[in-house]
Amino acid sequence: MRPFRIDIPEAALDDLRTRLAATRWPQEMPGTGWERGVPQAYLRDLVTYWQTKYDWRAAEARFNQYPQFVTEIDGAQVHFLHIRSPEPDARPLLLSHGWPGSIAEFLDVIGPLHDPVAHGGQARDAFHLVIPSLPGHGFSGPVAATGWDYPRIARAWAELMQRLGYDSYLAHGGDHGSYISLELGRQVPDRVHGVHVNMLLTVPSGDPEEMAGLTEGDLARLAKLAYFDAEVSGYMKVQSTRPQTIGYALTDSPVGQLAWIVEKFYEFSDSTDAPEDAVDRDLMLTNVMLYWLTGTAASSAHLFYEARGYMRDVFTPGVAPAPVTVPIGVAVFEPDFVPVRTLAERDYPTISHWSEFSRGGHFATLEQPAVMVEDLRTFARSLR
Repeated sequence: MRPFRIDIPEAALDDLRTRLAATRWPQEMPGTGWERGVPQAYLRDLVTYWQTKYDWRAAEARFNQYPQFVTEIDGAQVHFLHIRSPEPDARPLLLSHGWPGSIAEFLDVIGPLHDPVAHGGQARDAFHLVIPSLPGHGFSGPVAATGWDYPRIARAWAELMQRLGYDSYLAHGGDHGSYISLELGRQVPDRVHGVHVNMLLTVPSGDPEEMAGLTEGDLARLAKLAYFDAEVSGYMKVQSTRPQTIGYALTDSPVGQLAWIVEKFYEFSDSTDAPEDAVDRDLMLTNVMLYWLTGTAASSAHLFYEARGYMRDVFTPGVAPAPVTVPIGVAVFEPDFVPVRTLAERDYPTISHWSEFSRGGHFATLEQPAVMVEDLRTFARSLR
């Protein structure tokens, strides 16, 4: 393991500003809004802010206040934050992000999780934090070989935690990170004390008796998932079939990369008129920068290709996931596409904690950091 510090050359930031100034803007259909993609007026304003007001050096300093490392696991470089709590009885917690997220998702929860006393909490709720960038994402990318699917990433995380000396730990994740964390619980149940997720997809088996037992609220949740598949999942279909092709455009155009990501922050978050209704503008841009500055648009998209068989099973009625024997905690944020509890407990009988919140969406640690911190604490307390 080698210490790591983010230090982006000024030339890379100059190049970004030059590219932003030279953007070629497409024609926009009159009278349309977010239903056809990111509105141009909104994106122009955000690009101007990115070019003239956003401060990458401040974001860089925020990351660099925490210990960072890189290590090679299974042929890939893995970048991670490792933040030891001042509390001697703190428990290790592995946090895994998703797409289009990054380690920036966790910046607002690091303080209260690793040093709760300094943030008005109790010492018993302290965690030692390990926050890796997924292979192919950010400073863990790009990967140099195919095959980096969820099980392989989980194996890498198990190896990482073993190298750090953690024999027992908890895992949390959202989006990709949810399924990586569940897979980790499958692979090393003797080490993973519990898995907490804020995304879990459920589909009915097709059994008429099961369908008859669903409530109106359950059916509304299934309808939301169907809407996602029909109207919102285009990015996933592209990245899971032709990741390299979309990678050329996103790696060459910062505005293209911004629009590709910002659209999801609007559609997946608890926002109304713009993503900033739910997520801080600077944090959202910092997240985009981690893709742009590391050139990982294509390599991150390849994870969808690698995981498509896994996700096909998730969406296939009657295909039960492999058992997870460790306790599972589920945090449901209503504006997100959310699971039906009876179906989730059918697939994951070891669910021991379930909470639902009316505010917050897919990027829960960015949208509702205090709520996420408390839910993680509650789940961890239940495992003592």
